Amino acid sequence: MAITSINQLDPTKIYSYADYLTWVFQDRLELIMGKIALMSPAPNSSHQRISGNLQGEIWNYLKGNPCQLFAAPFDVRLPQNGENENSKIYTVVQPDLCVICDSSKIDDRGCLGAPDLVVEILSPGNTQREMNEKFSLYESAGVKEYWIVTPMTESVLVYELLDMVFIGKKPLTSAEILTTPLFPGLSISLEEVFAIPPGMN
Repeated sequence: MAITSINQLDPTKIYSYADYLTWVFQDRLELIMGKIALMSPAPNSSHQRISGNLQGEIWNYLKGNPCQLFAAPFDVRLPQNGENENSKIYTVVQPDLCVICDSSKIDDRGCLGAPDLVVEILSPGNTQREMNEKFSLYESAGVKEYWIVTPMTESVLVYELLDMVFIGKKPLTSAEILTTPLFPGLSISLEEVFAIPPGMN
């Protein structure tokens, strides 16, 4: 039976991706280990501006590269223990940006498996989830690099996966350049990423 309203869902119940596929309402949500995590209906302009700036830099770098960039809303399914059946997948997230280099993970429904890079841009309503629940999910799933962007402080935390554990690098501020061994040659000016267009100060 199709679910047409989020009010039909039980917040105490554990849902799978098979359940998720029957939901036909407008509300955006994620599944975190089977639990419903409601997303903000629309990010604010600062969030979207930063996302667009990062997306442009990464997209330009990846031209001619087999890796592919995707922006939310884009479903990333994170199976556990190799269980790829829809009824046995309990985590479906929508990162702000992600880069996937293994094309076999990409299908018409999004990505099945860990992206190589995940970028999450914090907002007041999602900070705890990104910093705690999603951090652990991305780490255990094998995401090679995770960037947490904080518009309020104009800073970026970069975590690299080493032996299945995220290792944090020194926080980067708006005066610095973001580089990564994951993508040699990628160089992002955070001053430009966080820049506010003239007339919006």
